[in-house]
Amino acid sequence: MDPQILVYLFFVLTLSIFLGFELISKVPATLHTPLMSGANAISGITIVGAILSAGGEGNTGSYWLGAAAVFFATINVIGGYYVTDRMLGMFKKKSTAQPGGDSA
Repeated sequence: MDPQILVYLFFVLTLSIFLGFELISKVPATLHTPLMSGANAISGITIVGAILSAGGEGNTGSYWLGAAAVFFATINVIGGYYVTDRMLGMFKKKSTAQPGGDSA
């Protein structure tokens, strides 16, 4: 691969890591849950791209790399929604009903 392209890709990676850290550190706690839900929905696009990569024409290595990408992207989305559900559960009001108190 061309060294100029590698330098460019490394620059983009470094810039995205720095920008992501700065943005996440500035988010107040009250906005974390809604932003996390939105990010998980957008991460679903990663699964589509991984499926296209796994099913595309190419050598065996690209097939296995695409399959691994599908696996890890799916774990990311499912885990993100699970964590979001648990975080939203902390804001639900506690039930005041007595256990076994259905008889009126």
